[in-house]
Amino acid sequence: MTEPMPAFRLAMRTEGNKWTAYCAQGATMDGAVWMGSISVGVVSNNNERRKAFIELMKSALIDFLEQQGVEVDHWEERGAPESERSGSA
Repeated sequence: MTEPMPAFRLAMRTEGNKWTAYCAQGATMDGAVWMGSISVGVVSNNNERRKAFIELMKSALIDFLEQQGVEVDHWEERGAPESERSGSA
């Protein structure tokens, strides 16, 4: 049984030479809000820096959602939907 997608999610995408974070709704990127980007080269070979960027984007997303009146009661990590796994966007 497939778990339902959350109402909002942090979507990480490789776009050219950037790794970009978006606030996206459910299983779509339609209307996604850009949160931030970093050079792929800065995070690709440094796991600590990669994790730090993810944590920064999570924190920014929680703040953004709370400003919109959305309460974040838990966080879960899962892979991207199949439609978003085709490599660079």
